[in-house]
Amino acid sequence: MEFRQISYFVAVAETGSISAASRQVHVAQPALTRQIRLLEEDLGTRLLERHARGVRLTIAGKALYDDAVQLLDSRTRIRTRLSSLGQGLIGKVSLGVTVTHLWVPAVAELLRRYRDRYPHVAFEVFPLLSGPQLERLREDSLDAGILYLDSAEQPGLETRLLQQDHLMLAVPETSHWSAAPPHRLAELTDTDFVWGVRSISPVYYDRVMAHFARLNFAPRVVQYGADNITILSMVAAGLGVAIVPSASRAHLMPGIRFMDLPELQTCDMPLWLAWRSSNDSPALHNLVGLTDAVFG
Repeated sequence: MEFRQISYFVAVAETGSISAASRQVHVAQPALTRQIRLLEEDLGTRLLERHARGVRLTIAGKALYDDAVQLLDSRTRIRTRLSSLGQGLIGKVSLGVTVTHLWVPAVAELLRRYRDRYPHVAFEVFPLLSGPQLERLREDSLDAGILYLDSAEQPGLETRLLQQDHLMLAVPETSHWSAAPPHRLAELTDTDFVWGVRSISPVYYDRVMAHFARLNFAPRVVQYGADNITILSMVAAGLGVAIVPSASRAHLMPGIRFMDLPELQTCDMPLWLAWRSSNDSPALHNLVGLTDAVFG
């Protein structure tokens, strides 16, 4: 029993005529008749009774017709679903984004375009620091991540450079630094700093500390925050100053003044898109393709 034979049988049953069904399915009448006979032989029972005005279904034919319609509908649904999966029109994608970059216009544009273009994909976005993102990518519990990496070469991962950030200084608006901005990091030697712990974003932390070592600068850390948003909240509360990625400007926070220092602008902070090399999800690769249009 073939799908072709079943579809021919349904056409005959619905038109009540071999000749009408022949025109509907665009098959010569003798060939259609032969296929119906082969189907009857395969099933071991008659499905049609011929009469002067056409054909009518036998009891077995009526039973087969109900099942045949459902079977053909199921085949159509399966074909449509598999085609949509293959094109990435449906499915699921999970994306991690560093907390700082959730408000960056280009990242927001990427999320919006993907949602608009692929509305039937289950699109999950998780605010995660670079360290947890990298762990989840390697564990295969995250499809892609927008994060800081020290280089493009990451075992088991594909990477794409999105943009280059640099560092900047964040001070409370009420501090004396707001009225008289420093010109060099050395002026901040005796200033209280709010800092992040290394374990939550090792690549970012190590890159910043290596830059400071080259400048012979060591911040006097008195407070720690779990992420940049927490750190900036503590700065706004007057607990100290902080050095954060320039992308932090995209998240407007009252009580803070951002400042560019030449010594901080020379520390490149590359932002990457990363995903597992073995992940062949079309929905994921549609997301990767959109980054070219958004980030250029």
